[in-house]
Amino acid sequence: MRTPGATARIAHQEWLKPVEEGLQNAIHKTFRSGGPAGKRVKNFLQGTWIGHPLHVILTDIPIGAWTAAMVFDLLDLIGDREQFSAAADTAVAIGLVSALGAAVTGLTDWQDIDPPARRIGLVHATLNVTGVGLFAASLLMRRKRSRAAGRVLALLGYTAMTAAARLGGKLVYEQRIGVDHTAGEALPDDFAPVLKDSDLLDGAAKRAMYNSTPILLVRRGADIFALAETCSHLGGPLSEGSLVDNTIQCPWHGSRFTLDSGKVVDGPAVHPQPCLETRVRDGRIEVRKYTAIKPTATVEKKATPRKKAEQREERTGTRG
Repeated sequence: MRTPGATARIAHQEWLKPVEEGLQNAIHKTFRSGGPAGKRVKNFLQGTWIGHPLHVILTDIPIGAWTAAMVFDLLDLIGDREQFSAAADTAVAIGLVSALGAAVTGLTDWQDIDPPARRIGLVHATLNVTGVGLFAASLLMRRKRSRAAGRVLALLGYTAMTAAARLGGKLVYEQRIGVDHTAGEALPDDFAPVLKDSDLLDGAAKRAMYNSTPILLVRRGADIFALAETCSHLGGPLSEGSLVDNTIQCPWHGSRFTLDSGKVVDGPAVHPQPCLETRVRDGRIEVRKYTAIKPTATVEKKATPRKKAEQREERTGTRG
């Protein structure tokens, strides 16, 4: 009989439910209380401006700093040289400062995920907080000239951080948090019919199908827009969302995308929606992958007099 993995065991800890729900609601209220400014801050922390989760980028800094601290501590222990101890202390301090940014962005992302990933993320965060506390205590001991205690506390902090990083990997690779949920969807390279033109009402969002891939269609007057219907954030059905001006808002977590390009307007999504070209032929709406890159025109260069002479020689066979 297969033994349940760490993530499965964490997911079954129902006693954590009040904690995760309370914390999640508190973070939601904090951002909502800021109004439009709170929304802009939230978008920044989630990474909508770079098209990539900002948290994932910032976590590399404390991990790298504390890994360097472990190496310098080992070198200091072996060689007993002052520059190694100073380097280790500096690396611990850099890790502590940078961990603040990683924590804030992580909590911002965590507020918009659902069970069981939400519970796994809570334990991931708790382990990271434990690691930060241990490294802070390590730095304090180092400042008090108790280097042996500082090294032990740092090693314990690094162990907690490693366990947290493992759960972070589970969130990405098993729960698909932070990845593009539209990746791999089969969209047509050439125009393919997906819906009767008469079935798409003006000002309404509708789901159509291309083979097994859902397509979002929206008619606005004479224009028909098409996007991948699966929200890139966590796979929500965009056809059940709300039309807000020239955008579609996901019904699950509120991500907004422009209809004409799929660009992210509001997070938590950071990946744009694939956008498709549309046309109406024989009473049916057809779609295909949209490409903004036009083929480069081939310009024939004018031959020089010398080149023309060489070409004549080649044609007549008179070249020596």
